[in-house]
Amino acid sequence: MFGGFTSSKSSPNADFGERMLNAAATQSIRHLFSQCESVEVSVRCNPASKILQGSIDSFKMSGRGLVIKRQFEVEEMSFETDAVTIDFGSVLGGQLRLKQPTQAIAQIILSEDSINRAFEADLVQKRLQNLDTESLTNLSGGEPISFRDVDLKLLPSNQISISAKTDLPNRSNVPIELTATLAVEKRRRVAFKDPQFNSQAVPEDIRGLAEVLTEAFAEILDNMVDLDRFDLDGVMLRINRLETQGQQLIFSGYAQIEHFPGTG
Repeated sequence: MFGGFTSSKSSPNADFGERMLNAAATQSIRHLFSQCESVEVSVRCNPASKILQGSIDSFKMSGRGLVIKRQFEVEEMSFETDAVTIDFGSVLGGQLRLKQPTQAIAQIILSEDSINRAFEADLVQKRLQNLDTESLTNLSGGEPISFRDVDLKLLPSNQISISAKTDLPNRSNVPIELTATLAVEKRRRVAFKDPQFNSQAVPEDIRGLAEVLTEAFAEILDNMVDLDRFDLDGVMLRINRLETQGQQLIFSGYAQIEHFPGTG
């Protein structure tokens, strides 16, 4: 689903410009995603004839069912700019090129299910597999340790619970159980604050070992989620706040748009 909006009072030339602009904007936005269920682009311009001079009052994108880098699912994403100046000549060539960088208010919604599927993504797996930090290899006789079967549940008040498993040379299926509070750091990192070992979910005979492994796992999580690792062509995302709502994790912030995808 693709759409656009401009002022209703417009000349034929402005109408042509509007159609060209919406087509170019839609094509540029699609470069951000490996796939998308729906994307809607709205361009606001009053009078609409300003488009022909490359002046836009605001630019808004909203999408659902988006996939980034073929493995990271986004339930919903939206952003809206203030006034933007574009090179209208680029629109005639089927692209949307900014004359100067701009900022946009942004919101991203992730589902609990999509977060759990993200733990299977290559970018995440390489941070969970074959780990050889000293705190872990001291427990495994020098052998690397991997964490698997990660399951995250969103809780009220920005809290989460996470379970996982790991294997040691002399013990398989060691349970990892913890709760933590999600927080934003430096507007780009998602931190796992105040991790607590959930001893009641672990058999008594293995609690001591599981607690040490859980502490190490919590440290790995706390250094894992950094938006700068998610390279979106020309778009830098920053978070002001996050909130858990039911089975959704909602990020509010802004996007710094240096150029539209495919035009850098």
